[in-house]
Amino acid sequence: MARFITDLCEVSRRDTGPLIRLALPICGAQLAQAGMSVVDVMMTGRLSATDLAAVSVGSSLWMPLMLFMTGTMMGLTPVVAHLLGAQRQAGIRVQVHQALWIGLVLGILSALLLWTAVMPIFAAMDVPDEVARRSAGYLAAIGFGMPGVAIFQALRAFSDGMNHTRPALWISLIGLAVNIPSNYVLIYGGEGLTTLLGDGLPAPLQALPALGATGCGIATAISMWVMGLSMAAYTRRSRAYGDVELWCEPSPPRWRLIGELLHIGVPIGVAIFVEVTLFTLIALFVASLGEVTVAAHQVALNYTGLLFMLPLSLGMALTVRVGNTLGQGRPDLARLVAWNGILIALVVALINSLILWLTAAPVIELYTHDTAVQQLTLSLIGLAMIYQVSDSLQVSLAGALRGYKDTRVIMLITMLAYWLVGLGGGHWLGVYGLFDALAPMGVHGYWTGLIAGLTVAAILLGERLRRRSKAVARGDEAIPDTD
Repeated sequence: MARFITDLCEVSRRDTGPLIRLALPICGAQLAQAGMSVVDVMMTGRLSATDLAAVSVGSSLWMPLMLFMTGTMMGLTPVVAHLLGAQRQAGIRVQVHQALWIGLVLGILSALLLWTAVMPIFAAMDVPDEVARRSAGYLAAIGFGMPGVAIFQALRAFSDGMNHTRPALWISLIGLAVNIPSNYVLIYGGEGLTTLLGDGLPAPLQALPALGATGCGIATAISMWVMGLSMAAYTRRSRAYGDVELWCEPSPPRWRLIGELLHIGVPIGVAIFVEVTLFTLIALFVASLGEVTVAAHQVALNYTGLLFMLPLSLGMALTVRVGNTLGQGRPDLARLVAWNGILIALVVALINSLILWLTAAPVIELYTHDTAVQQLTLSLIGLAMIYQVSDSLQVSLAGALRGYKDTRVIMLITMLAYWLVGLGGGHWLGVYGLFDALAPMGVHGYWTGLIAGLTVAAILLGERLRRRSKAVARGDEAIPDTD
């Protein structure tokens, strides 16, 4: 044990800098993409409450689809990282091409779902007719962009695996820069342009129709394709990817390789979907507790969600670092790299908790002036400070395990911890309390369930990483090879 701690300290001095340099651009890219959703909400909200409701309801349908697709594409990252570490760059090109085939199929299937399945869902949800009609138009437009975002996510997974995380950042910022003016023109039409630029605009521009929620969907789809095509152009022209020659010769679908990528990627997609549905379902349950409770819940989640971006990015960067090291045939070092990343995540969690402690009150005042909402939000932020540690640890542990191409266990642990412990336990505490010892806790019960679920996930993932990393280091288990 003493030898392990000494080696870990030595690795920490060498590996912390490269890990953070990988993680920070990922964090920026995540924030830029989140910024698109913020812009959509702000701009449609200024037009009408109906358009805002349409975009909000529509986002609850297309975002889980996109995140599942994104998670599936993330299965490419450890594959590329292993091949790069083993200096087998010749095998990377064909793997990326198979991921692109997968992404295109998933993008088309997602589009078909958004074009055909949303109205029955709205009917089952009792969505008001006008909101449903506008939301269907919004989703139909989004559908055209899904193949574009699939291309972007596949090429981003490739670039991340090659230790180049900055391109995704810059291209995400390009997507945001395209999204804002496109949103303005398509949502508000000629009237909005005239208000902004004056009456001197040409008549055709002044006559542009205000498309509202549908215009927002068109702008988002345009941004998706701009990001996908920009990433394709960058990976074709940049010399940063060495002799991979990604666009030299197209590879037809190879079903065995596609199956291997899906074997790694689909569990990641399912795990992300489970996490998203956890927060979505809690929001639905909380909706019955009154407007003040709903507002406080959303403010607390929004604020803490921004802070979560750095631990999330560390987990994604850790996948690359562990995968590279394992590809080099150095499992002992990979174990140390993994646990060093976990220690960094712990430090980040403590910093996030400190930020919440120092800034919660003034930040909440920026969201709302309602005293009741402010007080309830502060109490929820107090619970959020507790789960910062378990949340940061579980996402980093999952990232390290993905570097070992160990994704199915993550999926099973996530389903158990999030749905059974987090959602089930939180709902029980919120509605029924704890037998005779504790009265129903309302929204605090759901947040206590979150703490429990994230803590269970962190404990189980930590034990899995301990066993997996030790077994691979000893030679008792092997990492699945990729041709």
